[in-house]
Amino acid sequence: MTVNGSPVRRRIPARQHLVDFLREELGLTGSHIGCEHGVCGACTVRVDGDIVRGCLMLAVQANGCKVDTIEGLSDSGELEALQKAFHERNALQCGFCTPGMLMAAQDLVLQKARCSREEIKRHISGNYCRCTGYQAIVDAIEQVLNGQG
Repeated sequence: MTVNGSPVRRRIPARQHLVDFLREELGLTGSHIGCEHGVCGACTVRVDGDIVRGCLMLAVQANGCKVDTIEGLSDSGELEALQKAFHERNALQCGFCTPGMLMAAQDLVLQKARCSREEIKRHISGNYCRCTGYQAIVDAIEQVLNGQG
């Protein structure tokens, strides 16, 4: 597979999840392990352009795929506008959900030029945040989508 633009080749256990591979084998710890059932969104990564739950996908399923993590999108500058808006709107507190939330938000940014608050809420509904109450997160995403950031 290619991870954040670099080819990666490893022998791994057949049942190792993608998020565990990224964290343990590659040291990419930005994607978090939360519920391990695919419902919290903390482990969200992008595989071949689509966001997926890293805890539900086996690493071997990503064989030959392009995988992007929060580190890769941040380092490339792809998330710059969202990161700035999250900071300005205080859309992060403990930070545990932030990588997955940014991955989901960037997925929406890539899909749509503009959208309603309801569409934003629907798109991030699979990502849990226990700190912010979501309002500031939606504000930040709306700021970027509607060209205010």
